[in-house]
Amino acid sequence: MIKQLRLKDYILIDELTANFDGGLNIITGETGAGKSILINAIDLVFAPRISKEVIKTGAEKAVIELVIENTKHNLEDFFNTNGIDNWGNEIIITKEITPNAVRSRINGTLVSTEILRSLRSLFVDIHSQHQTYSFMQPKYHINLLDSYGKETYGAKLQEYKTIYGEYTNLKNALESAKNSADMTESQLDFLKFQINEIESAEIKSQTEDEELANELEVLENAEKLKELTGTSYWALNGDDGSVVDGLNKIKANVSKAAQYDSKLTELEQCIIDAAEALKEAASELNRYSQNLENDTERLNNIQERLYLLDKLKHKYGGTLENVLNTYENLSKELSTIEFSTQNIEELEQKIAQIESELMNLGKIISNYRKDFAQVLSMQIQEKLALLELPKSRFKIDVTEKPLSPDGIDNVEFLISTNVSEDLKPLAKVASGGEISRVMLAIKTIFAQNDDIDTVIFDEIDTGISGKASQAVADEIVELSKYHQVILITHQAIIASKSDKHFYVRKSQTDETKVEVYVLTGDNKIMALAELAGGEINEKSIEFAKSLVNC
Repeated sequence: MIKQLRLKDYILIDELTANFDGGLNIITGETGAGKSILINAIDLVFAPRISKEVIKTGAEKAVIELVIENTKHNLEDFFNTNGIDNWGNEIIITKEITPNAVRSRINGTLVSTEILRSLRSLFVDIHSQHQTYSFMQPKYHINLLDSYGKETYGAKLQEYKTIYGEYTNLKNALESAKNSADMTESQLDFLKFQINEIESAEIKSQTEDEELANELEVLENAEKLKELTGTSYWALNGDDGSVVDGLNKIKANVSKAAQYDSKLTELEQCIIDAAEALKEAASELNRYSQNLENDTERLNNIQERLYLLDKLKHKYGGTLENVLNTYENLSKELSTIEFSTQNIEELEQKIAQIESELMNLGKIISNYRKDFAQVLSMQIQEKLALLELPKSRFKIDVTEKPLSPDGIDNVEFLISTNVSEDLKPLAKVASGGEISRVMLAIKTIFAQNDDIDTVIFDEIDTGISGKASQAVADEIVELSKYHQVILITHQAIIASKSDKHFYVRKSQTDETKVEVYVLTGDNKIMALAELAGGEINEKSIEFAKSLVNC
């Protein structure tokens, strides 16, 4: 259960600590005093996103801290898996909100919103006005029914959803295969032509065109190259007076000089190395010159090859790399089409098989739903009678629909609050007060069957008064025997049943502040008197005392 809520620099609150007890915790206060701030803060502890607007004006950050006492759930694996310190029965959740970031911690360890969400499902069930709207919408009704029957057919439903996911993937694959197979014969012929055009070119590499261009440059200038390299060879090492000949004479002179001065030995070696290098260079130039030929046939072949490659580059992407990538993509597309044509029949057979499996599983789940719908309908109707709707009839209608992610059933809550009226959809019939009581009936039935520690109601008493208020109060008291209940109310009858009474007050001096007090004794009587009569007088005080003592 929730032991403590601490707020700092949160909206209109400088600092506040609220210590909750087991049983029924009531929150009252004037309209607009800020009662929902406490409930919203508990909700935001588990929320994935928080607006920076919750930071009190002038403060650097807002802090929400929730202390939970755990006596029902074994969370050892949860703490170990997520690297969170286990502090025994106490869990402290902290939310720190700054203008730039929101940080969540459990027992001091930073955690993700997914981890917080898993904790919320164990400890807190918050009923807000938004949830009342959700309860009226038929699309949520199937989830409520499945939640009620989860222990019996929850595993079957999960199995169905898993298979349905596979079914969806196969249908998408079939649609893709059919789209591919629907390509016209002319489109297919053109695709094959493109593949063949690139394939027949037998491109050797992504740089073949560059290599051929270089070779073409050589062939086109063969005579000039032969002349230049031949002349260079003769100048280096062709005859007397060449560079190498001159170096040899210099080498001889330096060698003699080195005999007289050893310091010239290194210089002698440099001249020897230079002479050898130039001899090698001369030999290379000679070989190059001798091997050059005017190969007209090769020149023509290269020109034709480059023309072909340029044409392909122009059509398929500007470079040979793009041409080869295009070829690969076109080949894959053709392969997919050919495979798709063969695969359609196989996919259709698999889909038919899974459809049959889903239908069989869906019928099993549907039968469970219909059985639980009858039981839950009867229980809700009995609760509604206790909540001063004795003439009401309630039915959970389960009808068939095509295969869908949640089965083969449409589920809708139907109600009639008058004997003369037929059953009609909940959203079209029930008033605000009736919706609140239907909601409370469902909550109390579910709460007796689940392990949720704390049930929170934000103004469950909307639209009710008199005997209905007393009935709602009795039902909430009954619920608080099984769970901690935290409830905002404007009804003195309901507030009088509290095990702990919180009063919220807004004050406005230099700044607006929200403060929370725990009421006991005479203070509680005065608050109840004000709730009951709108003002505190002898009559309202007497009535408040009667509520507390009844």
